[in-house]
Amino acid sequence: MASEFKLATLANGLTIIAEADPHAHTASVGFFVRTGARDEKTEVMGVSHFLEHMMFKGTARRSADDVNREFDAMGARANAYTGQEITAFFASVLPEQLPKATDLLADMMRPALREADFDTEKGVILEEIAMYKDEPFWVLYERLMEAHFKDHPLSHRVLGTTESITALRVGQMRDYFNHRYSADTTTVAMAGRVDFDAAVEQIGALCGSWPRTGAERDERRPSYGLGTIDLKDERLSRAYRMQISEAPASDDPRRYAASVLGEVLGGQDNSRLHWGLIEPGIAEEASASYDPRDGVGDFRVMVVAEPDAMEEAWAVADREIRGLAAGVTQRDVDMVRAKIATGVTVAGEKPEGRMHRIGRLWTLNREYSTMAQELERVNAVTAEDVRALLAEYPLARATMGTLRP
Repeated sequence: MASEFKLATLANGLTIIAEADPHAHTASVGFFVRTGARDEKTEVMGVSHFLEHMMFKGTARRSADDVNREFDAMGARANAYTGQEITAFFASVLPEQLPKATDLLADMMRPALREADFDTEKGVILEEIAMYKDEPFWVLYERLMEAHFKDHPLSHRVLGTTESITALRVGQMRDYFNHRYSADTTTVAMAGRVDFDAAVEQIGALCGSWPRTGAERDERRPSYGLGTIDLKDERLSRAYRMQISEAPASDDPRRYAASVLGEVLGGQDNSRLHWGLIEPGIAEEASASYDPRDGVGDFRVMVVAEPDAMEEAWAVADREIRGLAAGVTQRDVDMVRAKIATGVTVAGEKPEGRMHRIGRLWTLNREYSTMAQELERVNAVTAEDVRALLAEYPLARATMGTLRP
């Protein structure tokens, strides 16, 4: 029997979904909250990521040690992440441990938010921000996102800034939590060997009293920067250049063609940038990728090279970018479609991968599709689809940034 999609909604608006597979050997559960850096006010930038840390610091029922010990006792693979648009908490376990994992995660979603824990963890967050300041990619990427999205909240940094985190107060975090971590912004996604009816009953008992707040997202379209920035860092020995341009949103059917385009131009192997820059030794790194977002997406192209070689390297990259519409062939598309299909299939072979796929898809788009449907849509992309996409979203219409010694 193949996996079966299940859906239930509690009276308070919390959604529960699952790909139930009675033959799976594991089960995964995740709490996906439709909130992230783009939902923060600028003065509390980084509060979503800070909250992710605080979720592991204990609840009214459990201490931080209890949380860690219980995950270990059930043999769970547990973790969390914060992004621009989603914060998620998840665990993968043996099927008989799923009720315990669900209970623990649901309890974590109502953290104590003690001021002493807040003050201690603030130091950890500030250290993490300082660590990323030593990563050239992140320095350039964050500054470029700010230049590209300007005053739109998609310009916000997920970690926040040293200034915003230093100034943040626990009361501001509690206010943000009470508004954004509501029943109607939360989706519980499960996959693997799941007793769905029993899970819905348990989640209803655990989460049925959570409030519905009607929290909304700023969905206005960005007014793009489309300029250039030039940064210098005396500690560097390499030059980094990146450009960001507009792309289809996460619910746009053209997202499949956008994924193919990213691979054709700058996939890890056998892409235009690989053969034009890496193989000849002109650049050390060269890549292109597509990032779908709620309401809008973006393409990113990056090149890393010796400082004296950057202009030559970028000239090659720019030639590939501008020539792609006329030069992309069906053979190019067929090759990367197979690569994407393999990646989708490998990720979906385990319940953990399926849980993440359906959780993100439902949280962003309120839609479900099977892995077979996803593969069918990828395999339907043609060279003409990629050319039409480039006509609508020209990669050369971009915001560009350079970080050099």
